[in-house]
Amino acid sequence: MSVRWPLFASLIALSTPAWALDYVQAPGSTLAFAGTYQGEVFTGRFPGFDTRLTFDPAHLDQASLKVAIPLASATTANADYDGEMRGSSFFDAGRFPQAQYTATAFRKLGGDRYAADGVLSLHGVSKPVTLQFTWTPGPRPVLSGKATVRRLDFGIGGGDWADTSLIPDDIAISTRVLLQPAR
Repeated sequence: MSVRWPLFASLIALSTPAWALDYVQAPGSTLAFAGTYQGEVFTGRFPGFDTRLTFDPAHLDQASLKVAIPLASATTANADYDGEMRGSSFFDAGRFPQAQYTATAFRKLGGDRYAADGVLSLHGVSKPVTLQFTWTPGPRPVLSGKATVRRLDFGIGGGDWADTSLIPDDIAISTRVLLQPAR
């Protein structure tokens, strides 16, 4: 009976369905945002964001994405903008230190392009946001994506800053996440 056990265990392992692979963010990844202020383009980034991904293009029903975004780290490299952006008129990072993006519904768009339909929780508000991305497979895969966030839906830039002639409602988000297998 002990001779059959390894054979039985091997057959079970072979008949088990393939599972999506788990990844964590590797150094060199970026999460950026862009918009305009009085017609002038500004860009910024969120250093210190953290990504966890379960993904296999053949098993999109098992995919998930979680991104933690520390708002106090947001920077445009302009001290005047950064202080205002992290303050109570925009991110209010003291009250809302982190944003979270979570997606569990994925769609193939064609070729190496996909969409992650998720929820962004920001500034005490949770709303649907779709991240469209390309997937470059390999031992160190890369997810490169874009989304648009309507800042006023999240209460970002209230009061005088709600004027969309100063800062448009739509803010472009882009990311390039270098991934490595989770341990």
